Amino acid sequence: MYKIAVIPGDGIGKEVMEATLHILDASDIEFEFKFADAGDEYAEKTGIPLPQETIDIVKQSQACLFGAAGESAADVIVKLRRELDLFVNLRPVKAYPGTKCIFDDVDFVIVRENTEGLYSGIEEYTEDGATAVRVITNKASERICRFAFEYAEKTGRKKVTAVHKANVLKKTDGIFKNNFYKVAEEFTEIETDDRYVDATAMFLITHPNMFDIIVTTNLFGDILSDEGAGLVGGLGLIPSANIGENQGLFEPVHGSAPRLAGKGIANPSAMILSAVMMLDYLDENEEARKLEKALITVLRENKVVTADLGGDATTMEMAAEVKTKFVRE
Repeated sequence: MYKIAVIPGDGIGKEVMEATLHILDASDIEFEFKFADAGDEYAEKTGIPLPQETIDIVKQSQACLFGAAGESAADVIVKLRRELDLFVNLRPVKAYPGTKCIFDDVDFVIVRENTEGLYSGIEEYTEDGATAVRVITNKASERICRFAFEYAEKTGRKKVTAVHKANVLKKTDGIFKNNFYKVAEEFTEIETDDRYVDATAMFLITHPNMFDIIVTTNLFGDILSDEGAGLVGGLGLIPSANIGENQGLFEPVHGSAPRLAGKGIANPSAMILSAVMMLDYLDENEEARKLEKALITVLRENKVVTADLGGDATTMEMAAEVKTKFVRE
């Protein structure tokens, strides 16, 4: 039995979490779900967006499913990443049938460094405005690049591309690029190259199939991930994993979407796919493929899907349909 921390959070996070747990209830694998609080709504009640109790629950679990946080996201998910040293943000960008894909065969993964860069939060006001410090270290650069190559080996991917702006940010991105090629020397069977982030942004739109795994720094990875979502039908279809040496946290990237909250129409796909990533993290690969296949079947049939996918189903109706397919697999 796996102990899983569950943080529904805010807005549609609670709704897509309910839908996903409804499906996992039919799994052949046993889970013990431990619910924990975090986010805007909890902060309104207590003044604290992320209580220590929640951090402890996650630390004591084998994995965590996270729904969404609203305005308090920086105080919740960013803090959890730091507290648990979740140095990898893993975002697959994959085209599924029955969705509004620009390209039908897109399938690449963005490996984003999760702990430093401009998101280190080192800012100060000056007489003329403000200054932010971009922190790039050898340690963080090497370990994120190593993860990317090891992930390529584990998943059978053939190419890793480093994305940077070392022609302008010569020192900080120079360190990142140098560490990339240093690590690459140990993985001679994997093709490597590097590209500037602005060129990468263009090639994602014009030639996305040239990418297999992209490894990059924090801010660049955040931006390119959302661009990738646009290629395959939007944020409602993009899961993510935050991974460290001893812990994994899995969340959809769509946020709390307050304008949709409470209407029961949120697309649960990204949360379901985040659960697929959790199963892979737990090495329950057969169950992961079974769940992913069930979702793909529902997307391909395009009968019981939410409005953003062209249907009129509620969140829970779509989840029930995925659960039916899941049980039959």
